[in-house]
Amino acid sequence: MLDALIQTAAPTIGAARAIGAARSIEEGKMATVLVPGFSPQASGFRFRNAFAPAPIRELRLQGVATLTIGDAANGLCGGMSFSAADLHGASVAPPSDTTPPVAGSPAFDYIVNRQIASFAGGIVPLRFYRLMDPRRPEREPFWASWLGWAGLDRHSRTYVMVREEWPRIRSDLDQGKLSMIGLVRVIDRDPRKLSSNHQVVAYGYDLQGSQVTLRIYDPNWPGEEVTLGFDAADPNGSIRPAYSTTDAPLVCFFRAPYEAQEPTVWR
Repeated sequence: MLDALIQTAAPTIGAARAIGAARSIEEGKMATVLVPGFSPQASGFRFRNAFAPAPIRELRLQGVATLTIGDAANGLCGGMSFSAADLHGASVAPPSDTTPPVAGSPAFDYIVNRQIASFAGGIVPLRFYRLMDPRRPEREPFWASWLGWAGLDRHSRTYVMVREEWPRIRSDLDQGKLSMIGLVRVIDRDPRKLSSNHQVVAYGYDLQGSQVTLRIYDPNWPGEEVTLGFDAADPNGSIRPAYSTTDAPLVCFFRAPYEAQEPTVWR
């Protein structure tokens, strides 16, 4: 799909112009790419990512005991992000509810299932954990590429964001597809800190020179125009992405895998 909406600060480029034309805009003007039909107000959930305490999974052990796994009160940001994308892809409006669904309801179960799917079989938590690693250098060292050839990732977080993840996110958006984003908020080797991180949806970007502003649907901020900004000029330097909410600051971000599912519970 190459039908992402493309605009410039002045003059405006028609919505159906090819993506290549947007990339050739003269320096000093801003290009805007938006996934058609998506906005936090119209496409995001009306309720906040603030669920009542409830197990994410219950395993019954042959009538002897019940093992509970996880707690919805810790957040279901990945499940909400995936569910919002599912609804958009199926051209289904999100529910008008302003409070989260209760445990055991079909909507709650759907979001929980999508939360588990957002882990991608453990790939996403492992990616979070590796990007949290305090041993990553602040700036890109000359030897990082050598280790990369050996299969070892010792790139700086700036290099990861600018050289690896931003092109992947941009490719999604240029094709008119939503892009799932993992937000890394802590630098720590304690795996218990994984829950401090976050998952959101990118639905567009503004690009002016090397300045990138991603447009974000954040389940913690329903209906809000959230942005994630950074300078992509120097992957070998050191940047901290700027997030527009009052939540904890970011240290890194990455594109997460996503596969659509039919949101039958809301039809």
